[in-house]
Amino acid sequence: QVQLVESGGGLVQAGGSLRLACAASELTFRNYAMAWFRQAPGKEREFVATLSWGGSTLDYADSVKGRFTMSRDNAKNTVYLQMNSLSFEDTAVYYCAARLPGRSRYLAGSYDYWGQGTQVTVSS
Repeated sequence: QVQLVESGGGLVQAGGSLRLACAASELTFRNYAMAWFRQAPGKEREFVATLSWGGSTLDYADSVKGRFTMSRDNAKNTVYLQMNSLSFEDTAVYYCAARLPGRSRYLAGSYDYWGQGTQVTVSS
């Protein structure tokens, strides 16, 4: 059974940094593009970042460009999200997700597998 397990969330002050990780198991990692989404209370789940297996496609939401960096270690079946200069508006549950190529990278419905989420809380 495919599992995506996120870690690294927590409470941080505004301006601080966190690094999220997502470890995949029972997944042919090389076949999937990976992404991060987030969902704040009362809001829809929104796209944050995506990265293809070979790294040729790397894309970010405008709201995080220049502050967040997504990377992947294919040998470890793990993706990361380095988040810097965090603000209160970044507070959300962060999810990693996996999708096969050829689908819209921005739509949550394009993704085949999801992690359980990790809470990121930024205090102002």
